[in-house]
Amino acid sequence: MVRVQVGGPKMDKKTNILLIFLALVIIGYLGHQNYTLNQTKIALEIELENTKQDFVSTTEKLSSDIEEFRDLLVTTQSEKITAEQEALRQQELLDGMTNTLGLYQKLATTDRELLAKYSKVYFLNELYTPKLSITIPPQYTLESEKEKMISAEVWPFLRQMLDDASTTSTDLKIISAFRSFDTQSTLKSGYKVTFGSGASTFSADQGYSEHQLGTTVDFTTTKLGTNNLTFEKTPEYKWLTENAYKYGFILSYPKGNAYYIFEPWHWRFVGKGLALRLHDEGKNFYDLSQRDINEYLLTIFNQ
Repeated sequence: MVRVQVGGPKMDKKTNILLIFLALVIIGYLGHQNYTLNQTKIALEIELENTKQDFVSTTEKLSSDIEEFRDLLVTTQSEKITAEQEALRQQELLDGMTNTLGLYQKLATTDRELLAKYSKVYFLNELYTPKLSITIPPQYTLESEKEKMISAEVWPFLRQMLDDASTTSTDLKIISAFRSFDTQSTLKSGYKVTFGSGASTFSADQGYSEHQLGTTVDFTTTKLGTNNLTFEKTPEYKWLTENAYKYGFILSYPKGNAYYIFEPWHWRFVGKGLALRLHDEGKNFYDLSQRDINEYLLTIFNQ
């Protein structure tokens, strides 16, 4: 019996061709995919390299910018400090000018006569009177019925001194204060009648008396009354020698002065600064030059 094989070898050939074709397609596809992947990889590597270079460039530029900014900041800070220093210097100059102007204004309104050496040295105009005078309250004077005047600027210092003295039972009383040119003239004439030329040893001529300034007082005690020639021996005089400078008062005519006899009762206000200097150096007001004395004029009423 004969068997007939329908399309055997022919079908195998087609199948093989088909399989080969499929294999080629797959290989081609895989090759293409591999190529594509390689190209993508290359592109990514190039992009990464470019990115790295951009990053390096950006980093370098940023570093450069930071350095420039730092330099600018340092420069700005330096300029700021310089500007602040200049502004401070200008302010100091302005303050100095303002202070100087203030001192000139104060000097212009300060009575230059207050610290002048009048006893037989300078002459005080017959029309001179203190800028402003007040009446000393009667409880501070010996003769309460007789008005005694003092410079209003000196009075706070004098009152404080008298009040502090009273707390130690020191019995200071004012027997004489401001005396006008005419009053001094009348007083000196009376002394001349009584003492002749000897009056000039203890009494100033008109125009040369410190009393006309309104800054000077003569002291006594209730016990001594108007006869205060022994004032030197009193506890009140001792208290003044130890404390008057603290209030700006000095003894004008101590022992051995070149102008008048020793007058322990006669005290003049010169301001705390000058009084302290004279006390510390053991000097007399009239020992200093007028130029040295005038340095204290602006501060004469400083507390």
